[in-house]
Amino acid sequence: MKIQKILKRLLQLHPKSIDLSLNRIKRLLKDLNNPEKKLSNVIQVVGTNGKHSVCSTLREIFETAGYSVNMNISPSIRRFNERYYLIGEHISDDELYDLLIEVEKVNNKQNITFHEFICACFFLAASRNKSDLNIFESGLFFRLDASNVIEKNIASIITPIGMDHKDFLKKGTIDEIIYEKCSALLNGSKIIVSEQQNNILEKIEKTIDKNSSEKIIFGKNFSYKNKAGKFLYKDNLGEIELPLPNLLGDFQINNVATAIATVRMLKQFKITDSHIKQSITKIRSEGRLQYITNGKLRKYVSKNNQILLDGAHNLMAATAVEKYLENLNSQRKIIMLLGMMSNKDHEDFIKKFKNKVHSIITLDIPNQVNFMNKEKLSKIAQSCGIPSKTENSIESALNNIAKENNEAIIFCTGSLYFCGEILNLN
Repeated sequence: MKIQKILKRLLQLHPKSIDLSLNRIKRLLKDLNNPEKKLSNVIQVVGTNGKHSVCSTLREIFETAGYSVNMNISPSIRRFNERYYLIGEHISDDELYDLLIEVEKVNNKQNITFHEFICACFFLAASRNKSDLNIFESGLFFRLDASNVIEKNIASIITPIGMDHKDFLKKGTIDEIIYEKCSALLNGSKIIVSEQQNNILEKIEKTIDKNSSEKIIFGKNFSYKNKAGKFLYKDNLGEIELPLPNLLGDFQINNVATAIATVRMLKQFKITDSHIKQSITKIRSEGRLQYITNGKLRKYVSKNNQILLDGAHNLMAATAVEKYLENLNSQRKIIMLLGMMSNKDHEDFIKKFKNKVHSIITLDIPNQVNFMNKEKLSKIAQSCGIPSKTENSIESALNNIAKENNEAIIFCTGSLYFCGEILNLN
């Protein structure tokens, strides 16, 4: 509770939740004696989708090989502490409280966004927990994101890029998004580019063409195949036959392959094929195609109901998840529980599931300020040709679905925050 009070207080330091600039965080980091300059072996991950899965895979591989890792991710799912992973564990409540108070005092009520503040906190915490590796997941974009204050790294990873957050851009085009995410990547290290949709890869390559970093690009320098229940990875060092990763969805193989390409190209670390094989079966990524098979929420549904969660919130993610639902090849009705933030492309997202879901139940997202009102969201679903109604709570929604159809697949999606609230009820 005391941590939540601090976080609520920090939200008041800047009138806009998103206001892209590096000036404020550079000022705060300078006042903290520039902890970001004390970090070594930094890997930065940018992109639209898949960043968390790539980060989680990297962490698992390096830790399996015996290396210590600090990692910063966003957003958190269940608890804010998840954003700060420090050498084998998430930061404790007491440590987090002390860290927030310390940085808040140094900031001295000066103008700064919430994201900038919590990034500064992680830089400070990571500098005090010396690790072999520091992994950073970028925020909204990268060029003016708070994570873009590192002066030297060993690798930049570009995960799949698609349309998202276009309301924060002048024209809202994919070219702008690619520019914001890729144009400011550091020179002189390595850039690893994952498999991309359509003509995105060509645009990325053009954007990073003058970057002096070594480029490791899917389709040119590494590739993968999902064949007969096996995962075949190949690059210029050879081919590895691997078990399928402990992550659902074909799109996750792309994320895992990108992480593997990265570690195999970082020759200063001793990563063996055995380390990779061991690690990819241990990857965990909550809120990403996750089934709830036990816990408190199961009492609201029938034993034959399946509850599936995925934090998809943009068209690219919706496309990937819809493909997974299609591949289920199930005759069961799929009923969607939908909660979304207000700054998303609600109509395009919902339309993607028009031929897959039987109906949609919309809900407000608890404990969030900028959620999309459930009544408005339901009307959008109806305009897309999908039957829709609202519910007042997650529990009542689950209970009513089970009463009407005790064999339905209950698919909960639209936001990682929404999935987090569901998981916290369990």
